[in-house]
Amino acid sequence: MTPPRIESFPPIAAPDSRVLILGSMPGEASLKAGQYYAHKRNAFWRIMGELFGAGLEKPYDERVRILNARGIALWDVLQSCVRQGSLDSNITTEMPNDFAAFFKGHPHIARVGLNGGKAAASFRKYAAAFCPPNVVVTSLPSTSPAHAARSFEQKLNAWREGLGL
Repeated sequence: MTPPRIESFPPIAAPDSRVLILGSMPGEASLKAGQYYAHKRNAFWRIMGELFGAGLEKPYDERVRILNARGIALWDVLQSCVRQGSLDSNITTEMPNDFAAFFKGHPHIARVGLNGGKAAASFRKYAAAFCPPNVVVTSLPSTSPAHAARSFEQKLNAWREGLGL
Protein backbone atom coordinates (compact mmCIF):
# COMPACT_ATOMS: atom_id res chain seq x y z
CA MET A 1 0.00 0.00 0.00
CA THR A 2 1.30 3.44 -0.94
CA PRO A 3 1.75 5.86 1.98
CA PRO A 4 -0.53 8.90 1.88
CA ARG A 5 0.31 12.33 0.44
CA ILE A 6 0.14 14.79 3.30
CA GLU A 7 0.07 18.58 3.35
CA SER A 8 1.61 21.07 5.71
CA PHE A 9 -0.10 24.05 7.33
CA PRO A 10 -0.15 27.64 6.11
CA PRO A 11 2.52 29.84 7.64
CA ILE A 12 1.88 31.56 10.94
CA ALA A 13 3.46 34.92 10.25
CA ALA A 14 2.79 38.59 10.76
CA PRO A 15 3.74 41.03 7.98
CA ASP A 16 6.54 42.37 10.22
CA SER A 17 7.95 38.98 11.32
CA ARG A 18 11.72 39.06 11.71
CA VAL A 19 12.50 35.39 12.41
CA LEU A 20 11.21 32.41 10.46
CA ILE A 21 11.40 28.98 12.09
CA LEU A 22 11.06 26.16 9.58
CA GLY A 23 10.36 22.50 10.15
CA SER A 24 10.25 19.87 7.44
CA MET A 25 6.64 18.58 7.60
CA PRO A 26 4.25 18.24 10.56
CA GLY A 27 4.16 14.82 12.17
CA GLU A 28 1.04 12.71 12.59
CA ALA A 29 0.11 14.22 15.99
CA SER A 30 0.41 17.75 14.59
CA LEU A 31 -1.60 16.94 11.48
CA LYS A 32 -4.32 15.33 13.58
CA ALA A 33 -4.45 18.32 15.98
CA GLY A 34 -4.09 20.95 13.25
CA GLN A 35 -1.29 22.56 15.25
CA TYR A 36 2.43 23.02 14.80
CA TYR A 37 4.52 20.77 17.09
CA ALA A 38 1.57 19.04 18.77
CA HIS A 39 3.39 15.85 19.81
CA LYS A 40 3.49 16.00 23.61
CA ARG A 41 7.17 14.98 23.74
CA ASN A 42 8.36 17.44 21.06
CA ALA A 43 10.54 20.04 22.79
CA PHE A 44 9.56 22.95 20.51
CA TRP A 45 6.94 24.56 22.76
CA ARG A 46 9.02 23.92 25.85
CA ILE A 47 11.89 25.80 24.18
CA MET A 48 9.51 28.58 23.07
CA GLY A 49 8.34 28.79 26.68
CA GLU A 50 11.88 29.28 27.95
CA LEU A 51 12.81 31.78 25.23
CA PHE A 52 9.59 33.76 24.74
CA GLY A 53 7.05 32.76 27.39
CA ALA A 54 5.06 30.69 24.85
CA GLY A 55 5.11 27.38 26.71
CA LEU A 56 2.73 24.45 26.87
CA GLU A 57 0.96 25.83 29.94
CA LYS A 58 -0.75 28.30 27.59
CA PRO A 59 -3.42 27.43 25.00
CA TYR A 60 -2.13 26.98 21.45
CA ASP A 61 -3.75 30.19 20.16
CA GLU A 62 -2.07 32.20 22.90
CA ARG A 63 1.34 30.61 22.19
CA VAL A 64 0.97 31.55 18.52
CA ARG A 65 -0.07 35.09 19.44
CA ILE A 66 2.98 35.46 21.71
CA LEU A 67 5.34 34.30 18.96
CA ASN A 68 3.75 36.66 16.43
CA ALA A 69 4.08 39.54 18.91
CA ARG A 70 7.79 38.68 19.30
CA GLY A 71 8.32 38.68 15.51
CA ILE A 72 8.55 34.89 15.20
CA ALA A 73 6.95 33.11 12.21
CA LEU A 74 6.41 29.34 11.85
CA TRP A 75 6.23 27.29 8.69
CA ASP A 76 7.56 24.15 7.01
CA VAL A 77 9.89 23.81 4.05
CA LEU A 78 7.64 21.25 2.41
CA GLN A 79 4.11 22.01 1.26
CA SER A 80 3.37 18.32 0.71
CA CYS A 81 5.04 14.95 0.56
CA VAL A 82 4.42 11.24 0.77
CA ARG A 83 5.25 9.80 4.19
CA GLN A 84 4.27 6.81 6.26
CA GLY A 85 4.34 7.71 9.96
CA SER A 86 6.09 10.80 11.29
CA LEU A 87 9.78 10.20 10.64
CA ASP A 88 11.54 12.62 8.30
CA SER A 89 13.53 9.69 6.93
CA ASN A 90 10.28 8.33 5.44
CA ILE A 91 9.57 11.47 3.38
CA THR A 92 9.42 11.03 -0.41
CA THR A 93 7.86 12.85 -3.37
CA GLU A 94 8.46 16.29 -1.90
CA MET A 95 6.85 19.53 -3.01
CA PRO A 96 8.24 22.71 -1.42
CA ASN A 97 6.34 25.73 -0.19
CA ASP A 98 6.45 28.98 -2.19
CA PHE A 99 9.41 30.76 -0.62
CA ALA A 100 9.70 33.38 -3.35
CA ALA A 101 6.25 34.65 -2.40
CA PHE A 102 6.88 34.26 1.34
CA PHE A 103 10.08 36.31 1.40
CA LYS A 104 8.52 38.93 -0.90
CA GLY A 105 5.53 39.24 1.45
CA HIS A 106 7.68 39.27 4.61
CA PRO A 107 10.56 41.67 3.83
CA HIS A 108 11.57 42.07 7.50
CA ILE A 109 12.76 38.47 7.90
CA ALA A 110 16.37 38.74 9.09
CA ARG A 111 16.93 35.22 10.39
CA VAL A 112 15.80 31.70 9.47
CA GLY A 113 16.09 28.86 11.99
CA LEU A 114 15.94 25.35 10.54
CA ASN A 115 14.48 22.82 12.96
CA GLY A 116 16.48 19.65 12.30
CA GLY A 117 18.52 18.06 9.55
CA LYS A 118 15.70 17.35 7.11
CA ALA A 119 14.45 20.96 7.31
CA ALA A 120 18.02 22.16 6.68
CA ALA A 121 18.59 19.82 3.71
CA SER A 122 15.21 20.64 2.17
CA PHE A 123 15.75 24.38 2.67
CA ARG A 124 19.11 24.20 0.87
CA LYS A 125 17.52 22.20 -1.96
CA TYR A 126 14.30 24.15 -2.48
CA ALA A 127 14.32 27.52 -0.73
CA ALA A 128 17.84 28.92 -0.30
CA ALA A 129 17.82 30.46 -3.78
CA PHE A 130 14.82 32.62 -2.76
CA CYS A 131 16.25 33.71 0.59
CA PRO A 132 17.48 37.33 0.57
CA PRO A 133 21.29 37.48 0.86
CA ASN A 134 21.27 39.46 4.13
CA VAL A 135 19.20 36.81 5.99
CA VAL A 136 21.12 34.71 8.53
CA VAL A 137 20.23 31.02 8.13
CA THR A 138 21.01 28.69 11.03
CA SER A 139 20.59 24.94 11.39
CA LEU A 140 19.18 24.05 14.81
CA PRO A 141 18.96 20.71 16.60
CA SER A 142 15.66 18.98 15.99
CA THR A 143 13.05 19.37 18.70
CA SER A 144 11.56 16.01 17.71
CA PRO A 145 11.40 13.31 20.37
CA ALA A 146 13.14 11.06 17.81
CA HIS A 147 16.26 13.27 18.18
CA ALA A 148 17.50 12.24 21.61
CA ALA A 149 21.22 12.80 21.00
CA ARG A 150 21.13 16.11 22.93
CA SER A 151 19.62 16.98 26.28
CA PHE A 152 16.87 19.57 26.55
CA GLU A 153 19.38 22.05 28.01
CA GLN A 154 21.75 21.52 25.07
CA LYS A 155 18.91 22.02 22.59
CA LEU A 156 17.71 25.13 24.44
CA ASN A 157 21.19 26.68 24.43
CA ALA A 158 21.66 25.89 20.73
CA TRP A 159 18.29 27.45 19.90
CA ARG A 160 19.02 30.54 22.02
CA GLU A 161 22.34 31.03 20.25
CA GLY A 162 20.99 30.11 16.80
CA LEU A 163 18.12 32.59 17.05
CA GLY A 164 20.52 35.32 18.20
CA LEU A 165 19.03 35.73 21.66
